[in-house]
Amino acid sequence: MPLLEVDDLKTYYRTDSGMVKAADGITFQLDEGESMGIAGESGCGKTTIIMSLMRLIKNTDMVQGKIVLDGQSILEMPIDQFRHLWGKKISLISQAAMGALNPVFSIGWQIMEAIRYDTKISKSEARDRTVKLLEQVGIDPTRIKAYPHELSGGMCQRAMIAMALSCDPKIVIADEMTTALDVVTQVQMLRLFNAIRRNLGISVIAISHELPILGQICDKFMVMYAGKMMEMGDKKQIFREPKHPYTKWLLNSLVDIKAPRRIPRGIPGKPPDLINPPPGCRFEPRCPIKEPICKTDEPVPVEIQPNNWVACHMVK
Repeated sequence: MPLLEVDDLKTYYRTDSGMVKAADGITFQLDEGESMGIAGESGCGKTTIIMSLMRLIKNTDMVQGKIVLDGQSILEMPIDQFRHLWGKKISLISQAAMGALNPVFSIGWQIMEAIRYDTKISKSEARDRTVKLLEQVGIDPTRIKAYPHELSGGMCQRAMIAMALSCDPKIVIADEMTTALDVVTQVQMLRLFNAIRRNLGISVIAISHELPILGQICDKFMVMYAGKMMEMGDKKQIFREPKHPYTKWLLNSLVDIKAPRRIPRGIPGKPPDLINPPPGCRFEPRCPIKEPICKTDEPVPVEIQPNNWVACHMVK
């Protein structure tokens, strides 16, 4: 049985203009020890998916479908019951750690508070656990009383990783984990995160608009566009032989430092209005290989190769 099963997830946001279909019919599975990257342009629904997984969307009537975490259907359980799964079953590493950490409490206090909330152990035991976590993520334990403003962005991100790992979760979600970091610190953070992930055997869901970063920590990819899954498959297959035209455009927009110099090519046009999305394929207005059927009929994800799903009329 997969560790996480998401089936036909639909998360809509209610606005004065109508319902924004931010995540519309998303289906995927995550096995134990597996890591999956969710990629796509800003506004494609990446963060909405993880907010739904963490039950952080206030209006629960706007989240439909099925999410089964370690054998438990989490959308059907009361939120107070689900809170006991935070940290133990699933945890979140927020982007921009300097803003996510509370500035009036030390990092040690914040990590200890997370541990004691989920495990109810003594204060001294929580402190010992915090010291070990700080060592694990490369922070000198003597900084346990340091406040976020006394640490660099990279150190704050390490503290966020320590907090996410504090109660031995089965799944860690990394939301744009390296966005606010410089290139050198990004490399260090990715190496650290990969080492911890492999040593602990945890499953990971990482989201980013930067495909190379996801490529360093993920086994498989799901490419999102306008609230829909366009393509999902093995990392090597996605990078070497992408099938969906949107995936090809995303990869073509990257710069290869080993290849001859060229100006990166962006994708013409812009994503559709998710209050009134196109009736057919949502990528159709920008697609270079579209046919009349793409404008009228919505494509259904089809497994064209083992574990390789594509939602495109033009891909057989």
